Amino acid sequence: MAKIIGCITTTHVPSIGGAIAKKLQNDPYWSPFFDGFKPVHAWLKKVKPDVAVVIYNDHGLNFFLDKLPTFAVGAASEYRHADEGWGIPVVAPFRGDLDLSWHLINTLVDKEFDITTCQEMLVDHAFTIPMSLLWPGGESPPVRAVPICINTVQFPIPSARRSYKLGEAIGSAIESWDSDAKVLVMGTGGLSHQLDGERAGFINKEFDLKFMDSLIKQPDWATQYSSTELVELVGSQGVELLMWLAARAALPGPVHKVHSNYHIPISNTASGLMLIETVH
Repeated sequence: MAKIIGCITTTHVPSIGGAIAKKLQNDPYWSPFFDGFKPVHAWLKKVKPDVAVVIYNDHGLNFFLDKLPTFAVGAASEYRHADEGWGIPVVAPFRGDLDLSWHLINTLVDKEFDITTCQEMLVDHAFTIPMSLLWPGGESPPVRAVPICINTVQFPIPSARRSYKLGEAIGSAIESWDSDAKVLVMGTGGLSHQLDGERAGFINKEFDLKFMDSLIKQPDWATQYSSTELVELVGSQGVELLMWLAARAALPGPVHKVHSNYHIPISNTASGLMLIETVH
């Protein structure tokens, strides 16, 4: 059966894509952020995952406010990127894994999750930037990918508890997949930030660090909060931490924190990074 080797959670701010395109990784403003990925690159080079299951939120490239599924899973042989208007260069298509996609879809529906199945799917910066951060250099990542979207754009959004249960179901499905593949789970977004309204620029460092710590010691800690409570704590866009929560919930058994990084500011967003390894 397939083996989950760990999870990586990271921000996906569009300006990161611009910094990569302009080769600003060593710029004093950006280096504290990009330097945080060096231990992750070393770990990926060592473990060599075959597949990445990427849990993220679409920002209107594939879904818009008129049709916005709560949970969606890609079931395509490749996933294309398109111009989003951020000035981020369009990247090459990503290879899919149809066998794992359909196994996930069938298993999640069997576990009573209502899934939107996407046999054609565009992926936006929330998917492409983390892939570029983990496998830099401009070439296609050496992994097949399965994108999973959680709605955090328009209310009602799924609760932290529901997102955690989705992650658990994803992990269980991966472990039951008849394959010898090594699977990495990724959760992208946040941490605390609000881009509009009276609280534009809001960041809650204390909560962010407590949340990151909880993913090791008590991974379901954030499920005590309702969606509106989370917005109050981390900002209207900070609820993207649901992707971190789902990714962590997918890991079976005991875990080990390999690396973490936290950096402010990047476009008024608290930017976090965690690498959590499963202990087999």
